[in-house]
Amino acid sequence: MESNQRFYLRRAAEERTAAHRAITPQAREWHSKLAQDFARRASEHGALTAVA
Repeated sequence: MESNQRFYLRRAAEERTAAHRAITPQAREWHSKLAQDFARRASEHGALTAVA
């Protein structure tokens, strides 16, 4: 089973990718916000993250 920390790190990476691929500015902004939120949650669970 995947740990919360690992899940949040994976989801943050997926959302960053989605933000880069987004067509509209609104979608890009939303995916970026989600990526930041997942990265924050990962760091709260002890992950060392580099936010790009």
